[in-house]
Formats: sequence, structure tokens, C-alpha cells
Amino acid sequence: MNTVISVKLDSEVKQSAQEVAKSAGLTLSALINSYLRQVAATRRIELYAPEPMTPKLEALIAEVEAELASGTVSKPFSTADDFLADLKK
Repeated sequence: MNTVISVKLDSEVKQSAQEVAKSAGLTLSALINSYLRQVAATRRIELYAPEPMTPKLEALIAEVEAELASGTVSKPFSTADDFLADLKK
């Protein structure tokens, strides 16, 4: 027996989810139904909501990438002693 549920969503989230479902050959209803079956079968809720990068984090990543590209970073070390010896140079 099928039942109907009503959920309030942000319209952009709904549209994006519909596009993802469509690209997989599913309806949004089938996608939601499948996820709820997975939750019921596994008794686990797995959510993923990436946090947007802050300007500070983007600047730090750019700085690290520039250091890697220029070769100004230290080499990898096999042991802590090797690291400490290089640090003392």
C-alpha cells in the first residue's frame, strides 16, 4: 500500500534533486523512496552536506598550492629523526 507524505523543501533544493534523479533515470519520488528503504534496511542515516569554503580557507589553499608549485616546501620524511635533522639545518 502506498501512502503520501508532504515535505516542505527549498525550491532550489527540490529542483537540484529532481535533476539528479532524472539524470539517473528516476523520479524524485523514486529517489526518496529508495533512500527511505535504505534507511529502514540499514537502520542508518547517512547525510552529506558540504560546508562552503570560507575566503580564509581558499586563501590558505592557494598559498599551499603556490608553495607546492614553487618547490619551497620540504621533502617527505620517513622518520621523525630525519624530520628533526632537516629542521635543524
